[in-house]
Amino acid sequence: MQALRRHLAPPALALVFALAAAPALAHPDHGAASLASGLAHPLGGLDHLLAMLAVGLFAARQPGDARWMLPTGFVLAMLAGAALSAAGIALPAVEAAIATSVLVLGVLIARLARLPLAAALPLVAAFALFHGHAHHAEMGAGPALAYTAGFALATAALHLAGLGLARLLPDTRAGRLALRVGGGAIAGAGV
Repeated sequence: MQALRRHLAPPALALVFALAAAPALAHPDHGAASLASGLAHPLGGLDHLLAMLAVGLFAARQPGDARWMLPTGFVLAMLAGAALSAAGIALPAVEAAIATSVLVLGVLIARLARLPLAAALPLVAAFALFHGHAHHAEMGAGPALAYTAGFALATAALHLAGLGLARLLPDTRAGRLALRVGGGAIAGAGV
């Protein structure tokens, strides 16, 4: 029983801190659209930052080609979401879907889940549509292509950071616990 309490305490504590935190400015004004503002956008909002890292962390635990297909699929679906926004096609509850992506990806990481690619890829791609839609909708005036390239590159870099971080953790009890705690903290932020 004591071991169970020890494993549940860090994620529960992260959840308490996340719920007690004051709301943050998720997307500061990036000014005119440019490559630099596109690069900054996924880094400037905790929701996007955590979701992008979480995709990499989650992908690292998946077998075979899924490790690369999930981040690649995310970036491609995110670009599709940006195209929907550019075409004036609204998606419902974009911010709620983004928060849900952080929550769900965090839970999957905390549970050390391994999903079949046929389930994981559509899930990740659906979340990516909303992230891409939000990225484009929050773009300032300026060249959309440069801004879009910036947020796509930043997203890919965050996915790689998540993959790298997960790969640095040993496949031991301590390494798996670290992933569980990190996933719990990500899920708590999504709440």
